[in-house]
Amino acid sequence: MAPPILSLVLPSETGRVLSIQSHTVHGYVGNKSAVFPLEILGFDVDPIHSVQFSNHTGYPSFKGQVLNGQQLWDLIEGLETNDLLYYTHLLTGYIGSVSFLDTVLEVVNKLRFINPKLTYVCDPVMGDEGKLYVPPELVAVYREKVVPVASMLTPNQFEAENLTGLRIVTEKDGLEACNILHAAGPSKVVITSINIDDNLLLIGSHEKEKGQDPERFKIVIPKIPAYFTGTGDLMTALLLGWSNVINILTTWTGQQNLQYQACRQYCRGL
Repeated sequence: MAPPILSLVLPSETGRVLSIQSHTVHGYVGNKSAVFPLEILGFDVDPIHSVQFSNHTGYPSFKGQVLNGQQLWDLIEGLETNDLLYYTHLLTGYIGSVSFLDTVLEVVNKLRFINPKLTYVCDPVMGDEGKLYVPPELVAVYREKVVPVASMLTPNQFEAENLTGLRIVTEKDGLEACNILHAAGPSKVVITSINIDDNLLLIGSHEKEKGQDPERFKIVIPKIPAYFTGTGDLMTALLLGWSNVINILTTWTGQQNLQYQACRQYCRGL
């Protein structure tokens, strides 16, 4: 008889995360930003790199490899063959092609067949500040196929506009965008940055029951005149981590306050 698999015999008290995101050798984006913070919070994290580049694409040049849909599925089949495909959470970030995103949807279905309580946290990385940096056809796939199966969605302002068709210029617009996204699927929505009057506004919304008014929080973040990478990836990882850790410790009322404080502490460090 084969020896027991320790990661399954002795599971993390917080959960096991499959994280499908980009990876860079130098710098902190994608899985390089997300995995370590989740491990610090007590999660077992298995990363799959959608791309592996020398550095992020903001540099004058980069080199590396792009994983295709079949290669992703090969990894999933390898995990399944060895009974390693039980996860409490799926986290996805940058995905560069429709074929890969379609395979991610197959992964969601397979993971939920194994664990119907799977939480799918989706950062729909498509662009920022009015510009797409993925193929335009990905927008429709996210809107029509991915949003309906996500448990938590963490778009920025530009991404939320593309997913809802709503122009967001005020806090009220942001709240309405959350309502539209709730109606499409996810019970938790966090618009991570809305640029209003030279400040950044974060809006979080949790629809506990369909048809009930969602509970919400907001954070006003002073805008720093500098360029950062990987902050959105880190934010989504922290939202996954803290929302789950606090779910174990307390009720939603306490969770709302503690999650707010966790996000606030993070944002102050930017």
